Amino acid sequence: MAKINEAKINQEKVGKPGDRGKASTLELLSMIREAAERIHDSVYYSPCPYSAELSASTGQQVYLKLENLQMTGAYKERGALNKILLLSPEEKKRGVICASAGNHAQAVAYHATLRKIRSTIVMPTTTPMVKVAATQNYGANVILHGVNYDEACEHAFKLGREQGLTFVHAFDDIAVIAGQGTIGLELLEQCPQLEAVVVPVGGGGLVAGVACAIKELRPEVRIVGVETARLPSMLLAIEKRELVTIPAASTIADGIAVRRAGEVTFPLVAKYVDEIVTVEEEEIASAILTLLEREKTLAEGAGAAGIAALLQHKTSLNGQHTAVIIGGGNIDVSLLSRIIERGLVKDGRLVRIRIYLPDRPGALAELSSVIAAQRANIVELLFNRAYYGVSLGDTAIDVTVETRGAEHLAGLLAAISGAGYTHERIL
Repeated sequence: MAKINEAKINQEKVGKPGDRGKASTLELLSMIREAAERIHDSVYYSPCPYSAELSASTGQQVYLKLENLQMTGAYKERGALNKILLLSPEEKKRGVICASAGNHAQAVAYHATLRKIRSTIVMPTTTPMVKVAATQNYGANVILHGVNYDEACEHAFKLGREQGLTFVHAFDDIAVIAGQGTIGLELLEQCPQLEAVVVPVGGGGLVAGVACAIKELRPEVRIVGVETARLPSMLLAIEKRELVTIPAASTIADGIAVRRAGEVTFPLVAKYVDEIVTVEEEEIASAILTLLEREKTLAEGAGAAGIAALLQHKTSLNGQHTAVIIGGGNIDVSLLSRIIERGLVKDGRLVRIRIYLPDRPGALAELSSVIAAQRANIVELLFNRAYYGVSLGDTAIDVTVETRGAEHLAGLLAAISGAGYTHERIL
């Protein structure tokens, strides 16, 4: 990866606690170590277990850094707390403000309230209600503004200036970056054989901190960033060698839905990150379901992005001992239910079949016996006599059934055909 703006990093020093500031890379490593000492009593030292199933599926030796187990459900607590603990007494008295799609908001609200610091959080109007409610429950004053993070952030800056509040940036703040970097130190302790780390990337705070901590201590470890293909702001910045603002887009990975990478994070990513790849929405959804089924781990879209990249073989990694940061688990339950249902359909475990049969007594019982003989479970039936070109005296029935997978489904369809029924699969 090209070393972009490295001189700028090395020349600029850390500002006062209320500033976003910049630091040399060695200073940043020292700040990460200090942050680890500062926050360790208040932040969970998350486990990093080995996954035999995901290792077999991906071709890597996979370890999962479970940051979704933090108190507020995401790694954001580390950076937010480090920033809050560095505030001056006057800044604490005035209060803090931030913009966030959810996880940073909850982290700031939770740790500010614990320390009796007033917090105001500006969240996009599209933020899942589970995150809005959680942020309010942690004691913050929540303001919904804008349709994306960038609009919310602009409004938060404005309110902060007007009310004298300290802005706690979600990613583009050296104290926040240092807090997130503590994950890197933990990974080196937990996985002595570590050869690669896969990190979700939005604005770049997490990957910048983790990459600095690891590369300064173990430069041979590869760092791979993963963005949603709908908002690859960091990848485009690296390719163009300058920050770019990309059009807004919706994504289930709302935690990394950032239109413009950070000014502080960008040169750090350019210096330390070896590779950035992107993943599609369906790939992220599949990774969420895989983590839930195989690892009994609940991840939100951004939290599952790294696993999506490995499952789809998007990276250049080849059999390395690889830690994947599961950044958060705050997913809306209605979205989760849709992901599960679509995943079952994609795998052939939930299928709808339109079957044409005579409209006479006993016809449904005969069809049901064919399905039952294949040990498939009927979950829904829908009759239609007027549409789909049904002949008089016949009916069409949409049957939704549960199967064990593609092989079982193929046997079921063959049995239905063998019984003389005309049918088609509804996709």
